[in-house]
Amino acid sequence: MAGDKKPGSWKVPLAGFGGFILGAATVLLVVYLYGQISGRLQPARTVSPPTPMAAPSPLSSPSPIAKPPFPTPAVPPTQGAAPPEIPGSSPTAPVTEATPGLPPAPLPADLMARDLLVPVQGVTRQSLQDTFKDARSQGRVHDAIDILAPRNTPILAVEAGRIVKLFVSDKGGLTIYQFDPTSTYSYYYAHLEHYAPGLAEGNQVTRGQVIGYVGTSGNAPPDTPHLHFAITLLPPQKNWWQGQPINPYPILRRGR
Repeated sequence: MAGDKKPGSWKVPLAGFGGFILGAATVLLVVYLYGQISGRLQPARTVSPPTPMAAPSPLSSPSPIAKPPFPTPAVPPTQGAAPPEIPGSSPTAPVTEATPGLPPAPLPADLMARDLLVPVQGVTRQSLQDTFKDARSQGRVHDAIDILAPRNTPILAVEAGRIVKLFVSDKGGLTIYQFDPTSTYSYYYAHLEHYAPGLAEGNQVTRGQVIGYVGTSGNAPPDTPHLHFAITLLPPQKNWWQGQPINPYPILRRGR
């Protein structure tokens, strides 16, 4: 009959609805699985945070700028300084009887008139030799005369005066520095064998007094005893180790 429902007709829409549900679930499952697979295939990117810059310490000071090395200026030697002393004895540095580099002084008239003695006992004026300008080692000039005599011959003060320094040096050996009575000139006696007994710095000596003995101390040849004798014009400071050389030869030859 028209309008009558057949048994089981309600199953058709139910089956359609069930198919729709099944299809939607399938789509969702596929989407879910695709997302899982994509997440596994793409590695996670790690973004490193930027390294923070260290803030300058308020207490730190800037590094000094390196300066190029400059040579240390040489300290000029002390002018007019006395030579060093050997502890308990005398200086080691050789000291000449005249200041190096100074030309000889003219012969002083007052010194020429003093009739100085030949400073070695028994030696005549006529036997003296002028060795004032002779060359010596290391480019030096003698600036003195050598008076040969047997070892231990007495050495005499050429005139009255004061013993200013008893000095031992490499070149001069045992030496004596005597100032004249006016402290204008210095008389230098070198290469002594020994001093006269009791001789001391500050002693006042008389003309012809024995002050030492001829020898070969210092750089004198051991087989040639002699007296190295020099005269110097003293500087205003009156330093015993300085002076302008004066040739003793004409002064000693002129005496009586």
